[in-house]
Amino acid sequence: MSDVTNSPAPIRIDVWSDIACPWCYIGKRNLENGLAAVAADEDAPQVEITYHSFELSPDTPIDFDGSSADFLAQHKGISPDQAQEMNDRVAQIAEQQAGLHYRFDLQQHTNTVKAHELTHFAKEHGKQVEMTERLMSAYFVEGRHVGRIDDLVELAEEVGLDASAARDVLDNDHYLPDVRQDQAQARAFGISGVPFFVIDGKYGVSGAQPPEAFTQVARQVWAEHRADS
Repeated sequence: MSDVTNSPAPIRIDVWSDIACPWCYIGKRNLENGLAAVAADEDAPQVEITYHSFELSPDTPIDFDGSSADFLAQHKGISPDQAQEMNDRVAQIAEQQAGLHYRFDLQQHTNTVKAHELTHFAKEHGKQVEMTERLMSAYFVEGRHVGRIDDLVELAEEVGLDASAARDVLDNDHYLPDVRQDQAQARAFGISGVPFFVIDGKYGVSGAQPPEAFTQVARQVWAEHRADS
């Protein structure tokens, strides 16, 4: 029988991402797939994942008047045709690499600060990973609005959170300081783009790396935990 007292502490993975970042959803799925590959190891790493807020376009209105390509063209200073090509390329990568069927034709661009507040509320109730997944799927796959409180409350309820409590905290900006703290920590770490993964507070992994990269780092860091336990 193994000695429980000598079990290593879990690997801590902190993920900075934005609900409206297409690479963040790909990165989330790649992380999950990479960790799934080590779950069958005889000495499978134990992992704790926490998502942190990052706003790529904090000046985006709640209701953007235009298509996904229109938004990208304005934001990047490129033509609508170039923006459409970029969306098509990302959609292809999402489908081929992560099994995600993006629908940029349905996408409703919006400000994501309230969605981030909701993930902090979900964290308090042990459902942050589920809430993050639900928001990203709603935004990229289903074309649902993720910036209005009414819509966010519906999504919160879908993952088992209390609707009235969710509405209350969103109405009162209760978790806005937590969002700002995440953003301040990102600046302190020098994070300028997402997704960004911080492993045990000391290793940084930037971008939507392939699943194999996360598999490798999980095994490496778990071996370090084993050596220190």
